[in-house]
Amino acid sequence: MSLAHTGFELVTKRTRKREFLDEMNLVIPWTELLALIAPHAPAGKTGRPPFATEVMLRIHLLQQFFGHSDPSMEEALHDIPLYREFAHLDAGITRLPDESTILRFRHLLEEHGLGQQILAAVNAKLIDLGLMLKTGTVVDATLISAPSSTKNDKGERYPEMHQTKKGNQWHFGMKADIGVDADSGLVHTVTTTAANAHDVTQAAALLHGQEEVVFADSGYRGVHKREVQAQHPEVDWQIAMMPGQRMALDKSKPVNALNEQLEKLKASIRAKVEHPFRVIMCQFGHRKVRYRELAKNTSQLLVMFAHRTCGWCASEYCRGCRHECACSAGQGPKTGPTGSKGREIGNAFSGGFGL
Repeated sequence: MSLAHTGFELVTKRTRKREFLDEMNLVIPWTELLALIAPHAPAGKTGRPPFATEVMLRIHLLQQFFGHSDPSMEEALHDIPLYREFAHLDAGITRLPDESTILRFRHLLEEHGLGQQILAAVNAKLIDLGLMLKTGTVVDATLISAPSSTKNDKGERYPEMHQTKKGNQWHFGMKADIGVDADSGLVHTVTTTAANAHDVTQAAALLHGQEEVVFADSGYRGVHKREVQAQHPEVDWQIAMMPGQRMALDKSKPVNALNEQLEKLKASIRAKVEHPFRVIMCQFGHRKVRYRELAKNTSQLLVMFAHRTCGWCASEYCRGCRHECACSAGQGPKTGPTGSKGREIGNAFSGGFGL
């Protein structure tokens, strides 16, 4: 008889994956998200009883965190006990969802536009905490590649994707545009287009309407001539100088030296918009589109960016806990915003279940 799966193992290690899931379990606002999905969940009056909505939501998030397809997610639930633990499943007592069940839940989110509502629910928590000030926005876009091969049954590329040239390199796929809070770097708006759509065409859609200033790179030059200027005449657009123009500046002249310092300041603010892209592409592994349709990929990105925000809250909470531990050990100041604010973030998102 083996004790490998009894819970009495003598050798245990808290892996990075387990720590990550524990942190996400703490800060994701489960009550609010389940309240959004519950009205659309299947009632199960006839036939086989459906899985609980929370179980399916947890499985869907595991897919986004670790880049699993529907079939591989089904197999991972059988192979990895940590996944079953996070999803509140027990392979010895209950049946496990198959790939069709996972697929139908994803279609449920897409059909009712719940990805946008999930992002809005997470942002509402941040606004209540005063973490999203809404006085400034940073906008940017990134390319997400798609398979360019035509070796399929239809002999064609993905119909809603397109190719574009960036520098001297051609790319085929879609473009994700985001608007983030200029103070915290938290994502408040997400839009998607084909790769050949210009960045400036999405400028109006990326604003929430309460901005006083918007920071953008040189891809948004000419925004003053667009309809967005008429819709938001009070917004001050801080557009980066073209790289060639900046390199041509004579730094020995006081005016040009001042312009160079201004460009560095604007770049330091715009840097906040790059971190969400890094998490989505490097940590969640979303470097290529998973679906053929733009709407399906949009729904996936909305959920990813929402839980990237939750991941930020988890890191703030853990930083606050470490700060408090250092203070109690006499290794740091006993007062300060780091510890108290971090614990406040964790408690607010977890409904008060702090460590």
